[in-house]
Amino acid sequence: RRYTKIEESHRPIGIQLFGADGAHMGEAARIILDHEKPDFIDINFGCPVPKVVGKNGGSSLLKDLPLLASVAAGVVKAVGDRIPVTAKIRIDACRLLEDAGISMITIHGRTRSQQYSGAANWDIIDECARAMSVPVIGNGDIATAQAAAYVKENTAVSGVMIGRAAME
Repeated sequence: RRYTKIEESHRPIGIQLFGADGAHMGEAARIILDHEKPDFIDINFGCPVPKVVGKNGGSSLLKDLPLLASVAAGVVKAVGDRIPVTAKIRIDACRLLEDAGISMITIHGRTRSQQYSGAANWDIIDECARAMSVPVIGNGDIATAQAAAYVKENTAVSGVMIGRAAME
């Protein structure tokens, strides 16, 4: 719970979860929702870090799309219509999450095998954003306000997420 402490000045804010069991993830989402009342729950299907992937979380679920859909549907079912459930993924899957009831998708513009190397593929993020009926947030290589403005002006994304650059 110490990692999920929300201050009112931080709103809107979401809590990000990872895992491979829809029922357990749903229960975790319910507990967090009752405890801290975030504005949304985000499922991280994009993390390539070995300690996350080794526990069948993050981008490891991209190898088992039915399981990924099951996790998404489990969390959506658990929180009902109380708050939106969003998902962060790599460029490997989108429509499956929309069909599972995900309200918004964040796409990290690299494949799992790239991890953090090479440039984010904003053409594919833009293509996905144009094809989806839910909002798409773009992520990857956003380190300045100018980069965020450029992406917002030149793609169909609904917003941008700053990842590692936020730690600098």
